[in-house]
Amino acid sequence: MGIPVRRDTTVPYINICNKKSKTKEVVHIEELLDPKNDYVFKRIFGRTGNEEITKQLLDTIIKEEINEITVDENPILEKDLMDDKLGIIDIHAKINKEIDVDIEMQIIDKHNAEKRIIFYWSMLYTKQIKAGEDYMKLNKTIAVLIADFELKNLQNIPKSFTKWQIREEEYSTVILTDVLEICIIELPKAKRNTIKTEQELKPWIVFLENPKEVVEMSKANTVAIEKAKEVLKEISEDEHERYLAFLRQKYIMDQKATEQAGYYKGLKAGKEERNAATEYKSGKEQRYTRSSKTTIKSRNRYKNHIKNNRHIRKGFGKVKINSIQK
Repeated sequence: MGIPVRRDTTVPYINICNKKSKTKEVVHIEELLDPKNDYVFKRIFGRTGNEEITKQLLDTIIKEEINEITVDENPILEKDLMDDKLGIIDIHAKINKEIDVDIEMQIIDKHNAEKRIIFYWSMLYTKQIKAGEDYMKLNKTIAVLIADFELKNLQNIPKSFTKWQIREEEYSTVILTDVLEICIIELPKAKRNTIKTEQELKPWIVFLENPKEVVEMSKANTVAIEKAKEVLKEISEDEHERYLAFLRQKYIMDQKATEQAGYYKGLKAGKEERNAATEYKSGKEQRYTRSSKTTIKSRNRYKNHIKNNRHIRKGFGKVKINSIQK
């Protein structure tokens, strides 16, 4: 299925050059790319030049005073879009030249999100020093997970935004160290929540879910989100960017299909196993019942035989005794 487009000669969006006539045709893309596609997400928030967008998003999430922010812009190859390892699509940022931040947009629930985010945090944290260097050089590291699903371990927590640190079991107000911080945002919860403390984050949630929707927000968020919409529009109108986003989306859909196939395969195997166990148990009970009935019949026949031939036993006994006496 091709990209839906509308021909227009007045709006300068995409210029497609016709080599024969040497004229340029303008194409207007009707459909915006999905910001939750992690490739698109990284193009918006992890690109040099878009630091103000990333700064405002992080300011809303981690509540740190951000004076300066830089993003580590690693080139993404086509083969990287067909892989899900080593956080290739993650965004790595540095705040105020000392705090490292990893931002991950995750669409597929592989039931390992908690371990995954701690692993990415540890990679970013340990990368700060080399062997033999002083541990005092280690700085605060924050991992941010934006999940398009609800985490099973957090199902009893109603709020969509949770912040995790290392705390003592009984004295939960005491933090062992502030170098570790993990922030998790569950989009399904955020869409239905009306918690006041999460309202500042709401405009960003709306942008990720439906970038065309307009909501009330602070002035700082307004500027940043409008800039994010402009970037999304630009990459949505770029043929190559749409192709890369398509590759990533295809990989995500294939992963979901594989997971769903495994789920139904497991259900089928479980059902067959239960049926086999039921049949085995039923057959065993039937054999036991038949065996019991046979035993009872045999026992009854033996009793009847003894009862009917008791006089013979007595006579035989007398004969035997008489013969001994003689």
